[in-house]
Amino acid sequence: MLKEQELNEIQTEVFDILVSYDVEEKNRRKQHASKRLLDARRAIERHREEKELSTFIGEDSWFDDEK
Repeated sequence: MLKEQELNEIQTEVFDILVSYDVEEKNRRKQHASKRLLDARRAIERHREEKELSTFIGEDSWFDDEK
């Protein structure tokens, strides 16, 4: 009876370790996916800003205002 009880405690501990590992792995995957999404959003935002600014920078009269 005592051996069964010890084995169950060991099994419970191993199970808890495996579950916590699985949770940590899912969290790492979520963090990685979130980072990739944020990087993509920043790239799109940067592209839009560059596109918008290029219309002002590309104009010949842009420097004429300073004279």
